[in-house]
Amino acid sequence: MLWSTGFIGARFGLPYAEPATFLFIRMALNILIFMVLLYLLNGQLPTGRARLHSMVAGVLIHGFYLGGTYYGIYLGMPAGLCALLVGLQPVLTALLLVGMGQERLAFSQWLGLLVGLMGITLVLQGNMSWQQEDHKVAAYLCAATALLGITLGTLYQKRFCQQVDLVGGSVYQYLMAALLFAPVMMTMETMQVEWNLTFTLTLAWLVLGVSVTAVWLLLYMVRHGEASKVASTFYLVPPVTALQAWLAFNETFDAMSAVGFMLAAMAVYLVMRKPKTVQTQEKSLASVQQES
Repeated sequence: MLWSTGFIGARFGLPYAEPATFLFIRMALNILIFMVLLYLLNGQLPTGRARLHSMVAGVLIHGFYLGGTYYGIYLGMPAGLCALLVGLQPVLTALLLVGMGQERLAFSQWLGLLVGLMGITLVLQGNMSWQQEDHKVAAYLCAATALLGITLGTLYQKRFCQQVDLVGGSVYQYLMAALLFAPVMMTMETMQVEWNLTFTLTLAWLVLGVSVTAVWLLLYMVRHGEASKVASTFYLVPPVTALQAWLAFNETFDAMSAVGFMLAAMAVYLVMRKPKTVQTQEKSLASVQQES
């Protein structure tokens, strides 16, 4: 629910600030809040290679992912469709992990990935209302950038940032994202912001509700769960986002798209569900470790 509101917040705020400007302000506020949390929670800023790894993860997760998402919506893509395209992350994550030989998926999990892909295909073939249709190709490229960023970012976070303090690591992640957006903002945008109540409340929610709460939950899941199963929860984001966009902006979708969203949600259950043999093996291993 929290992650889905990020797409809705982008749609609410982009009429009053251009994407890079909007995101730079958001990242700057994130840094301030996490510096305060770092002090209150006695956290530690990462040093050496840990600092470098946090910076790389920040560029991927917050830079490419958020930048691609915001520019896609800015160019007219429906919030629900943008969430759906980024929802291809479980498929891409699973394929990358299997290709690298790091994980093996059960038949039911492969079936779940297939069902999810079918659902996304149905939505793409259905009829969804765009804000404007002049820059569709560019919007799709932005969504592809976001997909690649969040996929590689979560994998990188899982591989290299396991021992990094979540608060301290987040400071450097948001710092690098801000440094990524700054030159784009200064060279390609007007940097003008219309500070009204809607934009202010949207910015406050994106910082506190999404950047602090939702991102922390994601990083916690990445640290304590299997990468493919963490990624599979993103199948729930598109239908929730589409429902929120319909309520907030009257973004419409046809019956084919509705079926696609339902298939995507069904895929979550299949990918998240462990085969009974795996569950039995894990219980046996836990019993042996406890006896030891």
